[in-house]
Amino acid sequence: MRAVTIPQPGGPEVLTWAEVPDPVAGPGEVVLDVAASAVNRADLLQRQGHYPPPPGAPAYPGLEASGRVAALGEGVDGWALGDEACALLAGGGYAERVAVPAGQLLPRPGGLSLEESAALPETVCTVWSNVFVLAALQPGETLLVHGGASGIGTTAIQLAKALGAQVVVTAGTPEKLARCRGLGADVAVSYRHEDFVEAVRGATGGRGADVVLDVVGAAYLQRNVEALAVNGRLVVIGLQGGRRAELDLSALMAKRAALLATSLRSRPVAEKAAVVASVREHVWPLVAAGALRPVVDRRFPLADAAAAHAHLESGTHVGKVLLVRG
Repeated sequence: MRAVTIPQPGGPEVLTWAEVPDPVAGPGEVVLDVAASAVNRADLLQRQGHYPPPPGAPAYPGLEASGRVAALGEGVDGWALGDEACALLAGGGYAERVAVPAGQLLPRPGGLSLEESAALPETVCTVWSNVFVLAALQPGETLLVHGGASGIGTTAIQLAKALGAQVVVTAGTPEKLARCRGLGADVAVSYRHEDFVEAVRGATGGRGADVVLDVVGAAYLQRNVEALAVNGRLVVIGLQGGRRAELDLSALMAKRAALLATSLRSRPVAEKAAVVASVREHVWPLVAAGALRPVVDRRFPLADAAAAHAHLESGTHVGKVLLVRG
């Protein structure tokens, strides 16, 4: 089969469409005949040499995919050949086929095409496990989302609104701010021209955000704590603004707040399966009902992953960038 490989670290141009060995379904696994994958920021980091795949994962990128079940490994129940599904992956989604633990499969939701469903697993599992399971966002609470126009952000807006929360987001351009409002954001703040701490306080009567979902990291750490409400929870899932920062711990203690940091890709298979099962139970009905829809910015041929990476790096996208198998 063919896949997008990374012969050496570098820019988008290093991505190569090449022949690779066919995957085999091991015990508890299925092979998915890929219809589409999606580009995530982690893929860019892997291409640059900063985020190697975990042991046992394919060497080529792709953290989610959709397709049809093409092979069943020993001990797999609940799936049949030809079933349409999407999957959370440790890697390998930029390929014609990929092997995946059966516990990381989700059925294609009603109302979505098979291609569209490729935009869901990574963002939905990330948002659900962090905002609603780990940080326990409740109806009536306020969520602050940085990067509201990203794949993570557009998912977080819709999911939080569907479950009864107030949503404040940051984004960089008037067009992106407008798209966030259109998805349900109550307040959209330009990080280039406005102070998000003051905006959150203004939206909450001075109380602050109950949960902050942050992809920036070091550059926003102290201000995120300032934006928190008493008993607030700051969840850091990205480091786009750096890895190291100083924090006045007394400010965290005064608010009895929690600082949480997680990643999804490197978790054990059993933990990922538990996240996927929870998403299937709690989130998939919202997708089927139309309360949550993937926001697809552009589609590129799978063999043209370099153009898709360049587009994501340009920062002009809203939502997800898909790679579609021709």
